[in-house]
Amino acid sequence: MSTKKRIQEEVDVLEQETNLNEIVLFNDDVNTFDHVIDSLIDICDHTLEQAEQCAILVHYKGKCTVKTGEYNDLKPRCTMLLSKGLSAEII
Repeated sequence: MSTKKRIQEEVDVLEQETNLNEIVLFNDDVNTFDHVIDSLIDICDHTLEQAEQCAILVHYKGKCTVKTGEYNDLKPRCTMLLSKGLSAEII
């Protein structure tokens, strides 16, 4: 008869907690759909379909989250959206 020995190991898992922020784009009566779509493609790296969907959501819902990530990545993107005349903020 053999004896089996069970070994239980304790493993610590290091989790990196990252605070994610969002760029929220707001509706306005100034910018065209094409301008919003082109801006989202250029600045937020959206596909054409993503940019179109966001533009529609902004138009009908009043706002839409267009990019999620770390603050240091979002800050220059939000600044570029604002410089193109769009209404956006980081939350």
